[in-house]
Amino acid sequence: MFAVRVPASGAQLRLVRRMKPRSICMLATLQLSLLSLTAQESPAPGVSASQQQSSRPSGVSAQAAPLRDGAHDFDFLIGNWKAHVRRLPDRLVGSTTWVEYDGISNHKKILDSNANFEEFEVDNPEKHLHIKAQTLRLYNPDSHQWSIYTLDLDKGVLNLPPVVGQFSGNRGEFYDQEQYKGRSILVRYVWLNISPKSARMEQSFSPDGGKTWETNWICELTR
Repeated sequence: MFAVRVPASGAQLRLVRRMKPRSICMLATLQLSLLSLTAQESPAPGVSASQQQSSRPSGVSAQAAPLRDGAHDFDFLIGNWKAHVRRLPDRLVGSTTWVEYDGISNHKKILDSNANFEEFEVDNPEKHLHIKAQTLRLYNPDSHQWSIYTLDLDKGVLNLPPVVGQFSGNRGEFYDQEQYKGRSILVRYVWLNISPKSARMEQSFSPDGGKTWETNWICELTR
């Protein structure tokens, strides 16, 4: 055993001259160990030890929050509804002339899965206008998102691309990009005002990458 001191430089030189090479190595190793220990325990300049400890993420906070399971987001829609539609036929030209329709919107699950199918039919007797549509909604458990497809059963085609998105609370937003009259636009569906007896769906177009939106379809469901 021996004590480690910090003598004056001259005394230190005399000490080194008297020590054997093996002792010099042991002393150097001990000094390096003490310096390393001091560096680990000392906080960074201007930071207290408690602040340094609190800045380290805990095992819980370091983990990413689990994605929300939205498999039942459209359960509210299952069943039969009355539909009132306001439609803007002339889009992205500054038109304010809307046409109104009334009819039905019926929804059912497919084979007791999360997927659902809509049969939609509305009329405007005064203008002799009729809209018939079908919608398929599929949930992806890996991405936790819904894909919404419109179908043309008369032509036997599935219209692509789907609008894709999810719900946050009581509001669902779904987007896609497509061509409209020779230009690329963004399409957005929004579900809101959801209750057991009512719901509202809006479709909007954006010609400028989402900076501005023009709503061109509003469907109010009641039962």
